[in-house]
Amino acid sequence: MKSGKSSSFKTKPLGRAVASLGLLLLGTATCSASPEYASEREALVREIERQVVATRLELGTDRLDPKVITALGAVPRHEFVPPALRANAYANVPLPIGSGQTISQPYIVAIMSHLLGVQPGDRVYELGTGSGYQAAILAEMGVEVYSVEIVPELAERARETLRRLGYKNVKVRTGDGYLGWPEAAPFAGIVVTAAADHVPQPLIDQLAPEGRLVMPVGPAGWVQQLVVMEKTEDGTLERTEVLPVQFVPVTGPSVGD
Repeated sequence: MKSGKSSSFKTKPLGRAVASLGLLLLGTATCSASPEYASEREALVREIERQVVATRLELGTDRLDPKVITALGAVPRHEFVPPALRANAYANVPLPIGSGQTISQPYIVAIMSHLLGVQPGDRVYELGTGSGYQAAILAEMGVEVYSVEIVPELAERARETLRRLGYKNVKVRTGDGYLGWPEAAPFAGIVVTAAADHVPQPLIDQLAPEGRLVMPVGPAGWVQQLVVMEKTEDGTLERTEVLPVQFVPVTGPSVGD
């Protein structure tokens, strides 16, 4: 694995205030852990913890941010998968959600959430809402999430699921996620849940100093590298390649720009 610096990331406060834009983002998540599938969620958390230990050299740690662990145990993943696949909701695998998209493997969701290094009250942008599961995990961590999904059916379904579960600190809109959400920037963290062969410049521009962008970078249909881009105070970027992954591609009219 080649990287621009050590892949050891520690959760840290980002040390800045983010201006309010007057958007309807009320407090933190209100979804309490459902007793349904509770034992399955607990088993999934234990499996993810074992996988983190197994990949500790790549991750630079053998344990995740406790906020991530708590969120994994609280978010009802079965609510974010198609009804026919609910029996597999807590398997540590990606699952199809329609429109050629997937809900990511929980281990990958966990490490991407960890690598962001965000704190409660921070503002995070997500490219690719998909099912809404990644946004829900971040919301459980106390983060304000701005998420864009290009597939209208998925955006509406995720918006409704998140609303029904009480995640008031997530905003979802339909559109070209490559362009980010400029009016809500800067973001303490940016997570991209689909692959591209480059990091979108609009997202780099919207990343706050000391913020982190986490995304899979590489060709569509092949193995990519999960990359962390960290912006320093002077605006320069430090890149770290963490581990190989495989994601569906980023789509939209701006991808080739």
